[in-house]
Amino acid sequence: MNARETAWRVFATELNSSTLEIKATEEKAPSYIVSPLGAKINRVLIAGVLTEKEKMEFGDDVAWKGRIQDVSGSFFINIGKYQPEASAAIADIEAPSFVAAVGRVRAYTTDDQRVFVSVRPENIVNISETVRKEWVLETAKSTWRRLSNTKRVLSMGDATQEDLVKAGMTPTEAFGITYALDNYGQMPDSALYLRTIQAALRTLLPDRDVDLGFPEDLSNEPDEIDMPEENGNNGSNGAQIEELILNLLEELDTDGKGAPREELERRAEAEGISSIELEEVSNILMDKGLVYEPNLRYLKRI
Repeated sequence: MNARETAWRVFATELNSSTLEIKATEEKAPSYIVSPLGAKINRVLIAGVLTEKEKMEFGDDVAWKGRIQDVSGSFFINIGKYQPEASAAIADIEAPSFVAAVGRVRAYTTDDQRVFVSVRPENIVNISETVRKEWVLETAKSTWRRLSNTKRVLSMGDATQEDLVKAGMTPTEAFGITYALDNYGQMPDSALYLRTIQAALRTLLPDRDVDLGFPEDLSNEPDEIDMPEENGNNGSNGAQIEELILNLLEELDTDGKGAPREELERRAEAEGISSIELEEVSNILMDKGLVYEPNLRYLKRI
């Protein structure tokens, strides 16, 4: 079975500012885009408003392209014949509407060496405004963490990846930040990401006058920004949801082929778990080696 990469939460500003590629050197090995804040991205979880979509036909093959707007800018999506679930789903989604998509990132370099990044969704679903706000909150938190970690690394001088792991970063974070700082050749534009976080907080807290300011660097910024408490599922509650999904997978696997995803989504929704939350939990369980995908339409407990 093939382990899937964790889906990163990034705003459009960070993804579209990314120009570094780590290309696979072995067959079937993943490739990555590294963002200026050190996110080492193979897959992303994005959310926002599907503002437009376009169907393209090439003989018997159908492809789609579209634009998803978040609080900071636009994600550009491309769906081809090798993404049958996403292709079938986007055909039935009206624009404009709130959507979430999970997919792989792709970079295209033009003749004049400009880099454009797009997302190739594995699946795309309609979501509520509440779920969209949950994504905005989590993405703001993860963006702030990367920005804060970058500040810490710059203050540590010639710190190694091992030093950064000892300081509390994950190995992936330590690699990504050092790789970004070594290869972009300049400090990331903190004002750009502070503006993005500010826009996110204004979306979440419209009654408050959120103003972070836009300094050239973070040297005088606080180590933390007070984020509103989420109503999402984490901690012990997250463990309960994982156990619930595992039990549903076992219950729905009536023929040994695995649990049909459509039925799993229906049952999960009845338990108060949205499609986007189900995708997140499924990814976590796959990362833990507890479930796998025998094919795109089924999920099976190991």
